[in-house]
Amino acid sequence: MQKTSSAIGVDGSTGVQQLRSFKLPANFRGGSALIVQMWWLVQATAFRWSPQFLYGFRRQLLRMFGASVGERVLIRPTVKVTYPWKVTIEDDAWIGDDVTLYSLGEIIIGHDAVISQKSYLCTGSHDTQSSSFDIFSKPIVIGPMAWIATDVFVAPGITVGEGTVVGVRSTVLKDLPAYMVCFGNPAAPVKSR
Repeated sequence: MQKTSSAIGVDGSTGVQQLRSFKLPANFRGGSALIVQMWWLVQATAFRWSPQFLYGFRRQLLRMFGASVGERVLIRPTVKVTYPWKVTIEDDAWIGDDVTLYSLGEIIIGHDAVISQKSYLCTGSHDTQSSSFDIFSKPIVIGPMAWIATDVFVAPGITVGEGTVVGVRSTVLKDLPAYMVCFGNPAAPVKSR
């Protein structure tokens, strides 16, 4: 493939990513490469293949890999967790089918919160101004009794308030206040819950 030329800045950069210069920050994963690979293997087999009703088994697998998981938490077998040691799920929370907890940074899910199917909680991204495509993470906090409905995207650094509902297929790019129903792209409060 032929490289295309682009404008070159005073510092020699092109203003866009040059991936050969990317470096993962020290201890970014929060665990050794071996532990990361072991988790991914367990997640792809024992976790994913477990029958739906074995919620306790999946809770225990996550705890074995450092997650803080409360009592009576329901986690479906198709949930994907990048680094469980960066995840806290409080009592009685539900995590639905095909949810992704992209836990490059910390994710906290409060008690009695619901993360519905196909939602994506994304704690990491890249600096668009960095030619070395620097990676970063920011925590996500889902408040107690909040409900993240189907196919919602939650961006890095977001807090969804206690008791808040985020409507189907919304994109959450800003913090959302407590006890509100929020919809849209970007999600915004539309009424009280």
